Amino acid sequence: MVGSIGALDALSAYGKARGIAPGGAVAKPEVGGADAASGDFGSLVAGAVGQVGDALGRAERASLKQVAGKGDLIDVATAIGAAETALDTMVAVRDRVVNAYNEIMRLQI
Repeated sequence: MVGSIGALDALSAYGKARGIAPGGAVAKPEVGGADAASGDFGSLVAGAVGQVGDALGRAERASLKQVAGKGDLIDVATAIGAAETALDTMVAVRDRVVNAYNEIMRLQI
């Protein structure tokens, strides 16, 4: 069973692994490179983490514009909803990977 890792803890770990700065700056992975063409799982995960970081960055920028009085509340709600969906998806994938790993470790040789 997975410990008590929350969604924000997972995002923080993924962000550290991908080099996402606290301000939302993201070091873009090369998603279309040779690794992606060969179906490398690592590049798939890196692309997904980059997309989650992008969604969170868009939500943060929309929120800051709204606070400054230059943004629309509907844009903020939409961006936050998209970021939440992306993060929930990433956490669900992480849970599946951890469960699969645990199942493999329980196999008897």
